[in-house]
Amino acid sequence: MIIQPTIKMLKKSLLSGILLLSIEFISAQHLKLNEEAPDIHLKTFQGNDFKLSSLKGKVVLLDFWATWCAPCVEEQPFLKAIYTDNEKAVQAGQFEIVGVSLDKSKENWKKIIDRENINWLQISDLQFWKSPVAKTYGIEELPYNLVLDTSGKIIAINIHGEELKTFIANELKKEFD
Repeated sequence: MIIQPTIKMLKKSLLSGILLLSIEFISAQHLKLNEEAPDIHLKTFQGNDFKLSSLKGKVVLLDFWATWCAPCVEEQPFLKAIYTDNEKAVQAGQFEIVGVSLDKSKENWKKIIDRENINWLQISDLQFWKSPVAKTYGIEELPYNLVLDTSGKIIAINIHGEELKTFIANELKKEFD
């Protein structure tokens, strides 16, 4: 007889736990295409204030990465190639890459920036997974990226490789040719 109420209590506790987890998941849902990207306010690697909204008018590749993420580091030379291939658009103020680091060590971050010769904008709060930006953007794995159009709307989510390169080239052509 004592077992029965205990089972009922366990069921209620389990259902309450599932409900709470569901609410947390819903509140941290991923962003969707054609939504405006939430503004980001972080410091650049050099310590300057940065707002994502300051890049409106440009096509932006928002690259979430970290130095402890091997696939992220492996992707940096490919991002460098995209940046170099679109150098005219960068110089004309039409395109920018923003690396959002989820690191916690500025020294490690600097080491990879220097080693990979990363010359595009790098920002972070060095709070690792606890970064409010990671929560706002629903980042659950790295590497992760978004492409934003000139109005700041999300036009691509988590595409990589040749697909990313082609997408950016086509978007720049559509926006500025």
